[in-house]
Amino acid sequence: MHIEPGIVHGAKMALAYATAAGGATVAAKMALDTIRESGVASLAVRSGLATVATFVFFELLPHFPVGVSEVHFILGSTLLLMLGAAPAAIGLALGLLIQGMFFAPTDLPMYFVNLTTLLVPLLAISALAKKVIAPGTRYLDLSYVQALKLSTAFQGGVVAWVAFWAFYGQGFGAETMTSVLAFGGAYMMVVLIEPLADLAVLAAAKSLRGLKGSGLVNPRVYNAA
Repeated sequence: MHIEPGIVHGAKMALAYATAAGGATVAAKMALDTIRESGVASLAVRSGLATVATFVFFELLPHFPVGVSEVHFILGSTLLLMLGAAPAAIGLALGLLIQGMFFAPTDLPMYFVNLTTLLVPLLAISALAKKVIAPGTRYLDLSYVQALKLSTAFQGGVVAWVAFWAFYGQGFGAETMTSVLAFGGAYMMVVLIEPLADLAVLAAAKSLRGLKGSGLVNPRVYNAA
C-alpha cells in the first residue's frame, strides 16, 4: 500500500497532512479511553506489540510492487481484534515510521499519505466492529463471516485510499487507471487470507488463557462487552 514517491507532491501534500492529523486525533482520543480502561502500561505494551507486528508485515512477509503501489499483507483487523483500536493505530504509525527511517528512506516523503491510507480504514473498521459484532460476543467466538466483513472493509479502505491518492496526484489518465486497477485486483487476495489469520490467532488465544486479564491483549478478546 506504499504510494510511490512523487505520486502526490507539492501543495497537494497539504491534504495528506490534514487527513493524517485527523486520523491521529481520533486515535489519540481512543488511546485516552484505553488508558482509562486498562492503564498506561497496557496501552504501551500493546502498542509495542502492534509496532513489531506492523514491521513484520512490511519487511518480513511477502510484498511486491503492483501497479501504482505495493501489495503488503497488513493484517489490520487482526491487530484491531487482538490489541484494540488505539494500540493498533499507534503500532501502524510507528511501524511505518521505523520502516521508512531505517529500511526505506525514499518512502519518508510519503509518510503522511501512507499513514492516512492505513489509519482511516482501521478507524472505520473499529466503528464497523460495533455493528458487526454483537455486544455480548467475545472476540474468541467470532465467525469467519464476521472476520471477513472486517477484513474486506479494511483492505477495501486501503485500496480506496491508494486509488484516491493516485488520481488526486496524477489525474485520471489511462496509465494511472490501469495501474490502480492492477493494484486493486492484486490486493483483494489479502481479503481471503486475513480472516483466516484472524481466526487462527483467536484460536491460539483460546489455548493461552493466561493472557486473560494480563493487559497484553484487548480485553474484549476474552470478555463479552
